[in-house]
Amino acid sequence: PHARGGRMITALVRETITVDGTSVTFLTGGSGEPLVFFHGAGTFHGFAFAEPWIENYRVHVPFHPGFGESADDDRITDMHDYVMHYMELFDRLDLEQVNLVGFSLGGWMAARLCTEFGHRIRRLVLVAPAGLRDPENPTVDIFKLKPDEIVERLAHNFEVLRPHLPEGHDVDFIVDRYREMSSTARVAWERLHDPKLTRYLHRITVPTMILWGDKDRIIPVGQAATWAKAIPDAKVHIVPDAGHLVLDEKPEAVTTVSAFFGAAS
Repeated sequence: PHARGGRMITALVRETITVDGTSVTFLTGGSGEPLVFFHGAGTFHGFAFAEPWIENYRVHVPFHPGFGESADDDRITDMHDYVMHYMELFDRLDLEQVNLVGFSLGGWMAARLCTEFGHRIRRLVLVAPAGLRDPENPTVDIFKLKPDEIVERLAHNFEVLRPHLPEGHDVDFIVDRYREMSSTARVAWERLHDPKLTRYLHRITVPTMILWGDKDRIIPVGQAATWAKAIPDAKVHIVPDAGHLVLDEKPEAVTTVSAFFGAAS
């Protein structure tokens, strides 16, 4: 345990279960209403930003199959497969209804899940979500960038990322990043958006917030308005001087998520 803001909080702990034949690892901690976080296309920067949430919520941060400490599942070939995977996981963990945060690739995943299983979601936060085609604010094609070019675009303040990067040539780090990029490609290689997603976003009727860093160089902040137009009554919160990893860079973004989930409590 360590102190933050005058309170003692316990770090997230690892648990592993088998979901439909696939070994899945997730980080968990806290008590209260469940809060689930869906990560993006990379996990190397960790999830320390999520620790304040355990002061008020039972937090679950699962690694998607094919990412981080979860096993691969070659049966997953599109975003709907991930949605069904998480329905299985929610059932295994007895999560009848959750507060859901989805970031980047995980935002696409969370939005798709909420269009199909909205009754399982209490409130939704989409953090710089991927998944929509916005010709005026196009998403950067990460598959055309070199790994170091992707990393340098992730944060407005690069010092936030530096502690998570290896010094010199780290084979394990390179292999892990290749694996996660390959898993991303399984669902997004053909296109970095779902051409049908906009059509169904009106089905998201739970309270929703769109959260974005104004200096995002992966998915431009201009897409926030496109999402807000498609999701009924969605709120938009733009965080100044923050890049794509807005939750890592700005503690106030993490606090904003907590406040939004607690607004109706």
